[in-house]
Amino acid sequence: MKLAVVFPGQGSQRVGMGQDWLQQPAAREVFAEADSALGFPLSKLCFEGPEEELKLTANQQPALLTVSWALYNCVRGLLPPVHYFAGHSLGEYSALVAAGALPFADALTTVRERGRLMQVAVAPGEGAMAAVMGLDAGRIAEINAALQHELNIVIDIANYNNPEQIVVSGAAAAVAQAIPLYQQAGAKRVIELPVSAPFHSALMVPAADGLKPRLQALPFAATQVPVIANLTVQPYPVDPAQYPLLLHAQIFNPVRWTESVQYMAASGVTHMLEVGAGKVLRMLAVKITKDIKPTNIEYSNELDQLKAWLAEAQA
Repeated sequence: MKLAVVFPGQGSQRVGMGQDWLQQPAAREVFAEADSALGFPLSKLCFEGPEEELKLTANQQPALLTVSWALYNCVRGLLPPVHYFAGHSLGEYSALVAAGALPFADALTTVRERGRLMQVAVAPGEGAMAAVMGLDAGRIAEINAALQHELNIVIDIANYNNPEQIVVSGAAAAVAQAIPLYQQAGAKRVIELPVSAPFHSALMVPAADGLKPRLQALPFAATQVPVIANLTVQPYPVDPAQYPLLLHAQIFNPVRWTESVQYMAASGVTHMLEVGAGKVLRMLAVKITKDIKPTNIEYSNELDQLKAWLAEAQA
């Protein structure tokens, strides 16, 4: 087997996530480190909510990173050598921590600030995102370009999630006008997403620029295992001085997830394990390639299933 481990991004959170892993010392240590690094009980927010607090971008990002890192530390001893790491948007920070490129505490305080800056970059109600199902990405880009030219406001492709699902992001007025145009062009469904800001659009440039000094000050080391960058769909380079540039541009450029999974498949990956809250990336992988067998680990009672999956893969 050739294994890739991937980590989820925003939207995968739920109240109670990670709590059932507390019988494992590795998980307890991660949650304790998170509480200490942030100076407030993030673990309590993960386990007990309230949901509205957990959904705030500045809380959601460090919470998801913490759960992913806690779970990975609980299962890493079971895994064969990992050939690639990757993460969806925020999940890229989890991938970098897992690959030894960035200490967990530094990543945690950085994504806390990343979330805060992304939240305040656009006033509440002025940004929006929508998922477009069953419409070609090229046609979506054409509609967006025409709207931007006509209205002089931002609407961009934010996520290439799988060939059937493209997420757009931008000014609320532009997204509202775009939705019926996508439907007229043949989209099977268009769903406006319950998000608090227009992520991965040009409206996030102020957030990226605000985070830049912090990114440049981080103690990056070269990845010990290749990490596929959302921005380039290539492994992070050997030189860690390039890492802040990738993470800065990632904030206002699209997440090229479809290509990332295709890259791993073309590189010989046969199995993919999603680690953390939810199973979004597992479900996306099924629609992207038949060459990779995906699974996920979210709950502690799934350990036996994971062991069986690994045993079958290595048989």
